[in-house]
Amino acid sequence: MGTTSLICDPNELRDLFLFESLNDEQLAWLCKDGRVERFEPGLVFREGAPATCFYVLMEGEVRLTKISGGEEIELVRTDHHGSYSGAWTAYMGDKIDQTYSGSFYVTKPSKFFVLDAGTFSQMMHEWFPMALHLLEGVFFGNRNSNEIIGQRERLLALGSLSAGLTHELNNPAAAAVRATSSLRERVAGMRHKLKMMAHGKFDSATMEALAQLQEEAAAQVAKAPTLTPLEAADREDELGDWLEAHDISNGWDIAPTFVQAGFDIDWLEKVHGTLTGCEGAVFEGAIRWLNYTVETELLMNEISDSTTRISTLVNAAKQYSQMDRAPFQVVDIHELLDSTLVMLGRKIGDNVQVVKEYDLALPPVPCYAAELNQVWTNLIDNAISAMDGRGTLTVRTYRDGPCVAVEIGDTGPGVPEEIRTRIFEPFFTTKPVGEGTGLGLDISFRIVVNKHHGDIRVESEPGDTRFIVRIPFERADAPGSIETVGTAI
Repeated sequence: MGTTSLICDPNELRDLFLFESLNDEQLAWLCKDGRVERFEPGLVFREGAPATCFYVLMEGEVRLTKISGGEEIELVRTDHHGSYSGAWTAYMGDKIDQTYSGSFYVTKPSKFFVLDAGTFSQMMHEWFPMALHLLEGVFFGNRNSNEIIGQRERLLALGSLSAGLTHELNNPAAAAVRATSSLRERVAGMRHKLKMMAHGKFDSATMEALAQLQEEAAAQVAKAPTLTPLEAADREDELGDWLEAHDISNGWDIAPTFVQAGFDIDWLEKVHGTLTGCEGAVFEGAIRWLNYTVETELLMNEISDSTTRISTLVNAAKQYSQMDRAPFQVVDIHELLDSTLVMLGRKIGDNVQVVKEYDLALPPVPCYAAELNQVWTNLIDNAISAMDGRGTLTVRTYRDGPCVAVEIGDTGPGVPEEIRTRIFEPFFTTKPVGEGTGLGLDISFRIVVNKHHGDIRVESEPGDTRFIVRIPFERADAPGSIETVGTAI
């Protein structure tokens, strides 16, 4: 792009709103240390390059862009006289990173007043020392406030998740303790019943047949059908009547256990036929022996299910927190989403239907996994809040060009159009005072856009609100050491 140097006229600078209050001496100083240049259409500076100059538009048209999700997005296009861009934070020196925050283009022949970054910094320090201190205070004060409140929001979320996890762990743990206690009683009963059977009238063939029935009963428990409450009640009535007819005392107490294991009248008839000749207390002892066998199998299944649930929750917590893993990894995005859903299970509740529509053919994604989990947490938490704890939560993944797209959708009332452009602003919240900090979406935006070079946007109408996050599959600036978690399908 070509440039041409022009003569600097102090009176022309006075027409720019930035300089309209300067005196003649100051305007002369600007002309002496600055310069006026004409630029042909093209790039003036590139995002991320060292910020060396401060530009003020005198005539023409410019546009400012920023990279998002691997694409260059236009933020501003203007021909406003006096618009400025470039090294405008040079006065802060090495307190902050001095690079261009976006790319700057000229769209038609344009004229600028240009100051070198060092000159601009000197001017600010010499002419506006009080304003400079105020600006620095506002800049760093806001940044520190954001960090403090952001940290508090993360701690509040962690506390909420920890409480939910404790509750979720307590249920299966308590169930396992109860089942273990009951199992101890059943085993003691089996020992007692075995002693009684040893004094009964069983020959070796009958004992062998009973042992075979016991094996069949244990195997049947593993494949018991799922019955509706009505079906179970009807079958309990049938089995209770049969047991009563065969002089089994308190047969109605035994019937539910046999029904839960999937047994019916035909199986009891088979037991009766096998034990032909064994009547009275001996036959009842054999039935109760088989009942103890079924109960112990059911209790062991309950213990197994409870401990498996505990293990699943612990693994989900480790996946969510990324404990003992490198910050930057290549991961299966679905593992992150699933662990977040598990961690938020109590908050999601029973009145929200969770629908998962995953594209399992997606390749793994390079990312800061723990921080993306924070994004999913914020978006899902907002969705549950928007639906007031009742509705459908949809989590969808798909390929969108060079990116993986993750949609978090809800059936709430929607985001009003007049505030959609503000929802990612720091401290902006629609929640009542005291219920939200207004930093959840701001933190999510910075994690997705600044840290992952992706983008996040919202599409909303009543009954269908979707936050769409896009993360690139490839990262040119990825750290040198990357841990791979998960396998591409």
